[in-house]
Amino acid sequence: MLANFLIGLREGLEAGLVVSVLVAYLVRSDRAHLLPRVWSGIALAVAVSLGFGALLTFGPRGLTFEAQEAIGGTLSIVAVGFVTWMVFWMARAARSLSGQLRGQVDVAAEGGWFALALIAALAVGREGLETALFLWSASQAATDGAGAATPTWEPLLAALLGILVAVALAYLLYRGAIRLNLTRFFTVTGAFLIVVAAGVLSYGVHDLQEAGILPGLNSFLFDVSAQVPAGSWYGVLLKGTFNFSPATTYLEAAVWVAYLVPTMTLFLLAARRRRTASPPAKPAAPAPVPTSS
Repeated sequence: MLANFLIGLREGLEAGLVVSVLVAYLVRSDRAHLLPRVWSGIALAVAVSLGFGALLTFGPRGLTFEAQEAIGGTLSIVAVGFVTWMVFWMARAARSLSGQLRGQVDVAAEGGWFALALIAALAVGREGLETALFLWSASQAATDGAGAATPTWEPLLAALLGILVAVALAYLLYRGAIRLNLTRFFTVTGAFLIVVAAGVLSYGVHDLQEAGILPGLNSFLFDVSAQVPAGSWYGVLLKGTFNFSPATTYLEAAVWVAYLVPTMTLFLLAARRRRTASPPAKPAAPAPVPTSS
């Protein structure tokens, strides 16, 4: 649940920041009459994301076991690619996100009704689709082999709680009630998500092994299933947080290390360069909404 809560919190806060920047800029520039366009785009993005999540959940049902494993493994690998790009992009763009969005809004405001709605839909929809895909992959990995000890609703509940907390934080930032160092936040959560993504990638490889696409399904580097039962509380905790598999094949372990070590190294080096290249930034927050006279 911790991993899914963090995914919901981080992705929800990214989307919330985008929305708060769009709304605050329109209000401050005396274009509040354009807000219905933004809300329409956001509603469209939410609907598409929910539909995509439903498709991922119910679409593979009825297929053969091998086909389900092949689809699940492929989508897990795709999800890791998306979340890796997102982690690096957001850590780099956190400082300039507001300015980029304002420039897009200025251009779209001069266009038709659809232009501004499209900007909001794309900005929020990107986060929504990434969230749906990665949550689905992480939930599949966390519940695989855990049996009844980990009901499928728990990861979704954790993600929903994370999203709700993110919405509350975004609103407080929008009102100027709190301040948050976004660069530090995205650095810390990004490092944790890289660890989670490594487990999802390993799980995806295991799925492809079960589908017969990759070899080595029965070649184990270690098997501690007796010491760490899948249904035990600590087995569920390790599985749900880090996607730890008590029975790990050589290929799963190799892929986990090959992804985690260079990705984490590059991420931390980039974060260090950003800290040394510029003075510490003050905690960022959209300006409070002015009250009407």
